[in-house]
Amino acid sequence: MFKTQTYEGNTKEQYELVIKQLKALLEGETNSIANLSNASALLNQFLDRINWVGFYLVENHELVLGPFQGLPACVRIPFGRGVCGTAAASGKTIVVEDVNTFPGHIACDAASQSEIVIPIFKDGELFGVLDIDSPEKNRFDHTDQIYLEKFVRTLESFL
Repeated sequence: MFKTQTYEGNTKEQYELVIKQLKALLEGETNSIANLSNASALLNQFLDRINWVGFYLVENHELVLGPFQGLPACVRIPFGRGVCGTAAASGKTIVVEDVNTFPGHIACDAASQSEIVIPIFKDGELFGVLDIDSPEKNRFDHTDQIYLEKFVRTLESFL
């Protein structure tokens, strides 16, 4: 039923296709964990040069590990700590070109060199964050940010 997809065209066209795939994949499913699991698998299959992609979900005023693809990860992150906690506290996307320069960076995987974290909202409240790590510095650019934010906005309608 599912197979590895080869993406053609420019970066924007590829992102538009993966967002369409997300909609088709999640259509009709109401379970948030199932939808987050498939979203992380889809991004892992789509994005190159990454070593971790997944979600941290809000629980009792902290972030708790949710569905992901990659090595085992930190389970709990306080708001305001690390890239994920900072993005959660601010409600804004954070792109880090070099995680070694980010004050308080939490190194779950020593191979990670750059990171993007995008807050997720449900009914106007912070639901969690999408976290993507790369073993390359400067992996995520402005186009990645725009389209990953679109991906998250699409995902929010299925939570």
